[in-house]
Amino acid sequence: MVLAAGLGKRMRPLTATRPKPLVEVAGKPLLDHVLDRLRAASIARAVVNVHYLADAVEAHLKDQAPGLETLISDETAELLETGGGVIKALPLIEDETFLIVNSDNLWVDGPVDAIRLLEQRWDETAMDALLLVVPFAHAHCHGGVGDFRMDPMGRLTRRAPGKPAPFVYTGVQIVSRRLFQDAPSGAFSMNILWNRAIAEGRVYGLVHEGLWFDVGTPPAIARTEAILGMT
Repeated sequence: MVLAAGLGKRMRPLTATRPKPLVEVAGKPLLDHVLDRLRAASIARAVVNVHYLADAVEAHLKDQAPGLETLISDETAELLETGGGVIKALPLIEDETFLIVNSDNLWVDGPVDAIRLLEQRWDETAMDALLLVVPFAHAHCHGGVGDFRMDPMGRLTRRAPGKPAPFVYTGVQIVSRRLFQDAPSGAFSMNILWNRAIAEGRVYGLVHEGLWFDVGTPPAIARTEAILGMT
């Protein structure tokens, strides 16, 4: 599942005439960076949700290289946020366990493909969600204060109010359909489902071993490209 339906407000003015997933970074659209990572991990099928300038995203997907089938989950009638977007797409998703990737983050794999590492770490009996996280100090272009703390077993908890946290969510996760049982209707954030599963001790983290960039604003594009040019 590729989340590509956002409005891209922080990326204005670049998103005045194109959707954020099609904004180019390091010579290719953000969406293509994600699709390349899926192909590299031998994923054969992706559901992409669309809302803002949906026609442009759909046309772009039709021109993709072979090896990855893409299906559209249409949210043009109503933007459903992250959680609601996945709920709408569930009928198109065939698996009980699946990957969810934000289309506006860019990552470079470490020694081993990050998606394959998530797959290897996944424990169906213990987890409802396994989030790829990056140390706060290595979260390039990120303006937050961290998202999660992690215990020695890898279980995640939220940062304490008013305090920083050592790990930032990268926008990449493996989830079970269990996470979406009794979910709210309409538009809602994945945070609602994570918080419920965190309370049950069923949300875990895996630390990313490569580079990660929060490409959320126009200035972040230049900073990302500068760092990538040095590697």
